[in-house]
Amino acid sequence: MDFFSQTLEAITPQDQDSRKKAKNRLDNLTMPHWAMGRLMDLALDLAGISGSMKPPVEKRVVVVMAGDHGVVSSGVSKYPQEVTNQMVRNFVAGGAVINAMARVARASVVVVDMGVNACMEDLVEKGLILGRKMGQGTGDISHGPAMTADEARRCIEVGMELALELSQRFDILATGEMGIGNTTASSAITAVITAKDPDQVTGRGTGIDEVQFRRKVSVIKKIMAVNQPNPKDGIDILAKVGGYEIGGLAGLILGAASQKKPVIVDGFISTAAALIAHCVCPISAEYMISAHRSVERGHKAALAHLGKEPLIDLDLRLGEGTGAALAFPLVEAAARILNEVATFGEAAVSEATT
Repeated sequence: MDFFSQTLEAITPQDQDSRKKAKNRLDNLTMPHWAMGRLMDLALDLAGISGSMKPPVEKRVVVVMAGDHGVVSSGVSKYPQEVTNQMVRNFVAGGAVINAMARVARASVVVVDMGVNACMEDLVEKGLILGRKMGQGTGDISHGPAMTADEARRCIEVGMELALELSQRFDILATGEMGIGNTTASSAITAVITAKDPDQVTGRGTGIDEVQFRRKVSVIKKIMAVNQPNPKDGIDILAKVGGYEIGGLAGLILGAASQKKPVIVDGFISTAAALIAHCVCPISAEYMISAHRSVERGHKAALAHLGKEPLIDLDLRLGEGTGAALAFPLVEAAARILNEVATFGEAAVSEATT
């Protein structure tokens, strides 16, 4: 069995015995029943994911995968393609929003070149980013596929490999991305998998105006017609309308699930990657924690398809893993509720009488 298949084979449902034990404890904590709401739901998931009543969440990493998109040439973005390269260098310098949010969350940031249309070797050689370049950006999906099926599978494998490596050092992983044009690819992925019309799942990305927005919707409709991806085949979808960084993130999610590690999924682009991961292996959704609800229109449909309710809703639309970083303290809070709050019996506190 090859590495790809072995990784998928290792993805099993959450540990139900640990969930039952956690439920019993949470039901008896010194508070009105389930008074901490969805944090207690999250505590259940953490127990089931880790197979432990003391799920570890201290060692944290945000993995920011970067890649360019040929579809930018079709006028779907407000910013030029060179911004991808420039922002990767900003991440390395520590001056981006994700760097600030990661410092708040006490999380490391790992940046991966999956397919930036620029030379990144200086950063790779210095150990400042990981070089996993699949190509100098994807093909223009308004005229044909983003990549070959073999490249799509390899993108996922790269993410899997990285997840296995990082799982040796970190308790919990989070997804982030950078790639001008990637909301277009994500809208196409979401439209395919959720069977929604592009009008319903396309947003304004980097802040395009109404004229640019209508053009973007038109381009996505053309993308769908030209490529006709199979909605039941995650690799086909990724190959035809995806992106290198999206494939890498899908693999990261699958790899984390194979290692029984929770993965915090950031916004719209990361959730498009989660849709690919779910399409490849539906059980992987049990290891996903949705960080926030993006302003991007397609995010709601993507979350509904995955059956996920995000932890926060702050009108975020940046990406980079910023929302995922903000969710880390909530994940820690859930673990602390499970681990540190006393039961009525432990604290000798009288329980409700009715």
